[in-house]
Amino acid sequence: MFSTYTKEFAYNIKLSVPVILGMLGHTFVQFADNIMVGQLGTAELAAVSLGNSFVFIAMSLGIGFSTAITPLVAEADGAGNKGNAKSALKHGLVLCTVLGFSLFGLILLAKPIMYLMKQPEEVVALALPYLDLVAFSLVPLIVFQAFKQFSEGLSQTRYPMYATIIANVVNITLNYLLIFGSFGFPKLGIVGAALGTLIARVVMVFYLWMLLKNKKKFHDYVTGFNFRSIEKRVIKKIISLGFPSALQMFFEVAIFTSAIWLSGVLGKNPQAANQIALNLSSMTYMFGIGLGVAAMIRVGNQKGLKNFKELRRLAQSIFFLTLLLEFAFALLFVLGRKWFPTLYLDVDDMMNFADNTEVILLASQLLLVAAFFQISDGVQVVVLGALRGLQDVKIPTFITFVAYWLIGFPISYYLGLHTSLESVGIWVGLLTGLTASAIMLYIRFNYLTQKLIQNE
Repeated sequence: MFSTYTKEFAYNIKLSVPVILGMLGHTFVQFADNIMVGQLGTAELAAVSLGNSFVFIAMSLGIGFSTAITPLVAEADGAGNKGNAKSALKHGLVLCTVLGFSLFGLILLAKPIMYLMKQPEEVVALALPYLDLVAFSLVPLIVFQAFKQFSEGLSQTRYPMYATIIANVVNITLNYLLIFGSFGFPKLGIVGAALGTLIARVVMVFYLWMLLKNKKKFHDYVTGFNFRSIEKRVIKKIISLGFPSALQMFFEVAIFTSAIWLSGVLGKNPQAANQIALNLSSMTYMFGIGLGVAAMIRVGNQKGLKNFKELRRLAQSIFFLTLLLEFAFALLFVLGRKWFPTLYLDVDDMMNFADNTEVILLASQLLLVAAFFQISDGVQVVVLGALRGLQDVKIPTFITFVAYWLIGFPISYYLGLHTSLESVGIWVGLLTGLTASAIMLYIRFNYLTQKLIQNE
């Protein structure tokens, strides 16, 4: 019985590894930012965390929206319709560009909220100039996402990975030069980290476009766009898939962002510890995202072929693979929970010894909770990918809202701010929300696929 699923592992891994590496690239940049900024002090680390919390919310809407392009391209590819695939990219690019500028504007308008959030004053003062540049970097990032989702829809997951690797090299180099003022460059502190991120994201867009343009197989898809000819039907289709997908990602990212803000109410050390645990959890989450993209592509292809029994088998093979992988990550977090936080702070810094010691202890406690939610988080994001491949987005959006905001957030808020659990209580709420989401989404997938098979 298991061989029905395990025989698909090799292809699932081949499809998802470039996506995982590309997504890890984004997280690795944050990891490098956090380690470099952490050398400046815990206030600077908390400021990057606070600034990024605004950007992550906006980014979740942009990235979530762009995922609408992948199932449309995958279905067109499965049905052998090149015209529909190119149309999905063209209209997706228009919508992603408009969305990128809109989100940048909204972040600028939202900046005064920082003063109302009971965050430490020194942290807010550092976060504001950092936020301006990182917010603008959303424009090239979301345009890049349009090309990335298109490329993945054609089962070509390697090119976005190459672009992300190049961007990482650019970002880390610029960080080193601009944060610390190395080799005669100006010492800009955390603003230098923001500038490095912006430049790297511009490079990323142009590099991916050039890669696709110079390959014969993709050249015609990414050139010769007639942007004067915009079809309302295609725009409506992308929005009907993209808007709920954006909300799904928004609901999840927003609850993790609320954890940053709730931690900030507890103080700068709990906020810095939360940032460390969140950054480490984000890395393992990228494996789930990569497998979720594989599920979206394979389900989308089978939907184009109208082969629903095979669709269900392929999706379940990816769910099984995810479960095995996430158990391994849970074990890694349990075993390494006391060591991982020491990577982020200078343990020999006598001036900040008390703060650093408290942050490391708190982060190790949070990583114990994070070990358990690896499994729930991985499963829910992969099942969500399979549902997007089926182009089922409205009910899953409702499910994610209920799981995170009617179940998870109230638990985080109460246990975090009104019990002695504090930071650990905030993360128990996250674990509960993710588990509820995973269970309800799987029930939805099971129901839909059985119904499609019966109607074949």
